[in-house]
Amino acid sequence: MGTVLSLALVSCGEGGADDGDVSLSFTWWGPDARHELTQEVIDLYEEENPHVSIEPSFREWGGYWDALATQAAGGDLPDIVQMDSGYLRTYADQGSLLELETVDTSRHDESVVRNGMIDDELFAVTIGINATVMAANVTLFDEADVDLPDDTTWTWEDYAEVSSELDDALPDSHGAEGPFGIATLEMWLRQQGKEIRSPDGDDVGFTVEDAARYFELQLELMQQGAYPGADVISENQSAGHEQSLAGQGRAALSTWSSNELLAIATATGDEFTPLRLPRQSESPSRPDTYYKSSMYLSGSAGTEHPEEVQHFIDFFANSTAAGEILRTERGVPPNADVLDAVLPGLTGLDADIAEFLRGMEGEVGDPPPLPPSGGADFGQIVQRYELEVFFERLSPRQAAESMVEEMSV
Repeated sequence: MGTVLSLALVSCGEGGADDGDVSLSFTWWGPDARHELTQEVIDLYEEENPHVSIEPSFREWGGYWDALATQAAGGDLPDIVQMDSGYLRTYADQGSLLELETVDTSRHDESVVRNGMIDDELFAVTIGINATVMAANVTLFDEADVDLPDDTTWTWEDYAEVSSELDDALPDSHGAEGPFGIATLEMWLRQQGKEIRSPDGDDVGFTVEDAARYFELQLELMQQGAYPGADVISENQSAGHEQSLAGQGRAALSTWSSNELLAIATATGDEFTPLRLPRQSESPSRPDTYYKSSMYLSGSAGTEHPEEVQHFIDFFANSTAAGEILRTERGVPPNADVLDAVLPGLTGLDADIAEFLRGMEGEVGDPPPLPPSGGADFGQIVQRYELEVFFERLSPRQAAESMVEEMSV
């Protein structure tokens, strides 16, 4: 890989395929910490490839996909796009994405490479690996004089008890933030050997009864004081990292993708540590988590500079210098050589996250099926019906029936 990348850098430095100035647009979502680190990588790339300039644009998650859909519909998709698994098939199926034939993935885990493939063609390259975790605000635990739970044994019942205890002891904060939308449902289902989607990805992988029991659990957690009230949960659903309860230091427990912890900790200045999610008492040893492609980079099928687009993606995913800048903000580096180079220099929460994920190697299961076109809406659907239950506008059973019917269309 190193030789291939070095040769590519020499070639690109001499002018590349266009043999002239090239301008590439690059869009991503994320918190302020990600913007700053990404700009550092862009600056480094432009320094090594002076004939290429990168025009950055970024948004919070909520507005990112609406903007991208508008750009795609107008045939104006940015040259380089930060992509998510929930939207990958949609954009690939509509012909918006470039097949990435020259990006080197030889030092990426085979399963991670497959995450970005559709019909044996590579449309997205993983730029970070993560897992869904429970983020514990150690500063608030200390303030409340509550011990951190043993995350190798705790159950949802333990979670409710600890969260309620924290809530009682913290007058200006909440014990727990609330569910993490579709990710919490996904982990809860996987603890029963089920998935959000069927193996072919075209249908739901759970029953109305499953969904009803999940909604009952969430409602009980709110009613017991483990969660804040429905109005607070509703407001928090649409908040960005820094504006969330966790990002303001007002929730002792919250669920995030592991790479997002750094942004939360930076926003609060508090000490955080990742924990495994609680387990169901009837199936405590069943694998629930998996190594996710936290995000990808894709290229636009309409780009005028496909070689330069792929070269930048290769640099972003495989360059040790880029990895040393990005560290674990987007997730653990997918390239084994980059991870080996970066790991010794990690400190604090960066090191904790990397070691945490490595320590889970024997516990992870297979990744879920790639969502079908339009499957990205599942996350919004779950959150909407969660609120219907929290506000008690629908019973858990009614919400479950309506949600499964809507997801099955």
